[in-house]
Amino acid sequence: MKLTLQLKLIPTIEQYTALLETMHAFNAAASYAAQVGFADHVFSQQAIHRRCYRALRDHFELSSQMAVRAIGKAVETFRRDKKTCPVFRPDGAITYDERLLGWKGPAHVSLLTLHGREVVAMIYGEYQAGFLQRLKGQVDLVYHNGTFYLYATIEIPEDTPIEPTRFLGVDLGIVNLATDSDGNSYTGEALEVVRARAATARQTFQSTNTKGARRRLKKMAGKQANFQRDVNHTISKRLVQYAKDTKAALSLENLTGIRDRMTVRVRQRARHHNWSFRQLREFLTYKAQRAGVPLLFVDPRNTSRTCSRCGFVDKRNRRSQADFSCLRCGHTAHADLNAARNLATRGFVSAPDLLAPSQGQLAFAW
Repeated sequence: MKLTLQLKLIPTIEQYTALLETMHAFNAAASYAAQVGFADHVFSQQAIHRRCYRALRDHFELSSQMAVRAIGKAVETFRRDKKTCPVFRPDGAITYDERLLGWKGPAHVSLLTLHGREVVAMIYGEYQAGFLQRLKGQVDLVYHNGTFYLYATIEIPEDTPIEPTRFLGVDLGIVNLATDSDGNSYTGEALEVVRARAATARQTFQSTNTKGARRRLKKMAGKQANFQRDVNHTISKRLVQYAKDTKAALSLENLTGIRDRMTVRVRQRARHHNWSFRQLREFLTYKAQRAGVPLLFVDPRNTSRTCSRCGFVDKRNRRSQADFSCLRCGHTAHADLNAARNLATRGFVSAPDLLAPSQGQLAFAW
């Protein structure tokens, strides 16, 4: 499977300026190449190359290969839409291939700029360090919030697929970010504390609106998202490892359009819309694939209203956010746990062939 590594560059002041100038020239050249192709109604690499290659070299002072890559950026956009002529942002990403980039040991990389080669220092975490030997081919140079990064896509082997003997349902929520059908809960308490603190600080600085306050707001930007990303990575990793250790296939609710389907009270909207349903689901998906754990998405309708023991459906079964009590059989459980068990059952009904043959008639004993 493919994995993208993020490597942070630590350029000197001179290197920073050279990289930024190169990025501006490259994107201006890509916009020019797109205009030439769009005006002549040609959209292939060869056709645009013949019309503007020399102009890119002379006017934008790009190297031969960088001019080719600028044309390639325009062509890639035309593959998606030939009805609109793209104009690229000055700080848009640059694709560096093996002719423009060279790895110089574990802590430096050589990048071609308008002023020649620059050997730039880079830093990364222990996770990225484990995959550096797989770096090859092209990478993207990205400029974000005043910092340069390299994004490298690598191929990593997947683990041998497990032969699951059961389904593990996972209910995603807000108070508990995830609850599985075995009763394990992953609380969102720490995330809510950070969200509330950040919301209060934003309101304070926005009302103050001084130069110092605006500087603090800019510094705060992204901190909550980074913390949330870390929480979602941790939860997804623990869930996938637990499923693998217990030989379970994961059964998740299909959350497409959930924000349109759900009705949320005014006081809960900030909390609801600050939680990334999609991100946690994406993390679970790629981690499960890498670990060889089967994962499927099932219809989530009425999972919170259905009794996981007798199957009786009634909205009155859901007494509160946390409490479930069946009106027919009297079964009681935490509402998230009851929903997770329904998801496990639906996983088995939807894809019984995922289980090992000896488990074909698996019964749930909640």
